[in-house]
Amino acid sequence: MDLGSWLTKLVQGGLGNLAAYLAAHVLLCLLPAFFIAGALAALIPKEAITRFLGRTAPKYISYPAAAAAGSILAVCSCTIVPLFAGIYKKGAGLGPAITFLFFAPAANILALAYTGVAIGMDLAIARLVLSLTFGVGIGMIMALIFRREDVRHDEATNDPFAVKGRVPAPNWVFVVLLVALLLSGTLKLPVLLNSYAQVTLPFSGADNLQGILNRIVPFDASKGEEGVSVQGLILIGLLILIGISAWFGLNQVDEKFSRWTWVTLGLIVVTLLVASTGMEATAAGFEVRFLGKSLAVAAALLALGYVARRHLAAHQVQEWLWESWRFIKQIFPLLVVGVFGVGVIRQLIKPEWIEALAGRNNLPGALAGVAFGVFMYFPTLVEVPIANMFLGLGMHPGPLLAYLMADPELSLQSILMISVIIGRLKTWVYVFWVALFSTIAGLLYGLWKDGTSLGWIALYLAGFIAVLAVSLALLERRNRRVMVHAEAHGGE
Repeated sequence: MDLGSWLTKLVQGGLGNLAAYLAAHVLLCLLPAFFIAGALAALIPKEAITRFLGRTAPKYISYPAAAAAGSILAVCSCTIVPLFAGIYKKGAGLGPAITFLFFAPAANILALAYTGVAIGMDLAIARLVLSLTFGVGIGMIMALIFRREDVRHDEATNDPFAVKGRVPAPNWVFVVLLVALLLSGTLKLPVLLNSYAQVTLPFSGADNLQGILNRIVPFDASKGEEGVSVQGLILIGLLILIGISAWFGLNQVDEKFSRWTWVTLGLIVVTLLVASTGMEATAAGFEVRFLGKSLAVAAALLALGYVARRHLAAHQVQEWLWESWRFIKQIFPLLVVGVFGVGVIRQLIKPEWIEALAGRNNLPGALAGVAFGVFMYFPTLVEVPIANMFLGLGMHPGPLLAYLMADPELSLQSILMISVIIGRLKTWVYVFWVALFSTIAGLLYGLWKDGTSLGWIALYLAGFIAVLAVSLALLERRNRRVMVHAEAHGGE
């Protein structure tokens, strides 16, 4: 293969991965997540968040609350980032916010249930216990390392005009309805996936168009390449129209509504409804199936419109749209870059290389599982059948668990997005701890699968925790000395 063909293949892989991601995951996952983050920033006062997740909230409340909030959201690492940004901006402590960021994609209820059914309950239980333990641990470590920055962040989120701790009922209802919209489009429940009506739209050549898309956009399940359907092509077109209209309709929405604002909202509603249907290109035309989630998404949109019109003031709706648009402008470009980069990297990495490295339970195998999770990102729940496939091809259960813990956390695009929210230093420290804990989790689970007694595994884990606790205690002592010295010298 000459250089030109090789570069063309890399670019095609990046563009194909980006197209597949935009078609399959942005609309029903990310778009509601951005609007939830905007609602948290615009409609919920700081005290309502910090009461349970704040820096000064008791640890026995804040960290379990963060994990519990994450457990109900069946979302991937990209979708959780806007939600993480929303609670962090509103005053959540760094530690609980990080626990929420880690736990939601790694060990939500659906991911655990699917893991248990597809691979085995022992792996699902290990994933739950280790994700909870390490998620809380990583949150506490981050809060301790960046204690001074966390204090400054807490002070910076104070809003002198907020109604202290009081959230009007319509505001909560609006946020809950946005969460319902997100869950309606993402939960893999039979009642939402079943088809209740069907219609065929005559369109000559629909199947030929699908064939062209299959040739243009790479499709290889072993590499996580999903391809693009005709429905996906339609959704990408609608997404582009939303972006154009939003630029004119949301950039100044904090000042006033405009005709473009209503065009943007109308396009969003239409696009979400189209995304919630099932479409298949056949020789007879487009076969459109109205699923349970189509009805659920429509009901959520109607309820949101009713609450916004009847119970929210115009300025609240404007602030909500402005905050949502601000998050989109801040995060979405990096998501695009990251997804494109992953598509390029997939063309360079062959799955059999990972299988060869991860065939045994050792440090290189566990690290290979973590690296596979970073560069071969799969959407939430998709990582489970992929993991099952690699298990059948010879991957050891230890590295497999390391992959299952790293894949939802450390995708390249999520790393880029998180760095915008908390800064590069905090992000790379977080990446280090997630990689370390995922590696250790894989090694410990692999030891158990190889026949090591639980007593020895518990001893190894206790030893690691002891070393970590001593290191953190020394760090805490140093932080206190630094803070005392700063206070003694007037905060300098």
